[in-house]
Amino acid sequence: MKTTLDKVERGQKFIIDHLPDNEYKLQLIRFGIAEGEKVTCLDKILGGTVILKKNRLEIALGNELAKKIIVTMIN
Repeated sequence: MKTTLDKVERGQKFIIDHLPDNEYKLQLIRFGIAEGEKVTCLDKILGGTVILKKNRLEIALGNELAKKIIVTMIN
């Protein structure tokens, strides 16, 4: 099922299908968060911040950016 990252719940695993074409895309790729990568939602914080986990990396993304990232659920 395809959705946007802001709708993912804690503990869900997904594949990133699309990152927005802006400066954030390059920064996310540097952290290993790229299209086609399998990622887990570690937590969601009040206000919409999404904390992602890939391998040993944890990264927090704001709600506005999360709304622009398209993912496919895998669990």
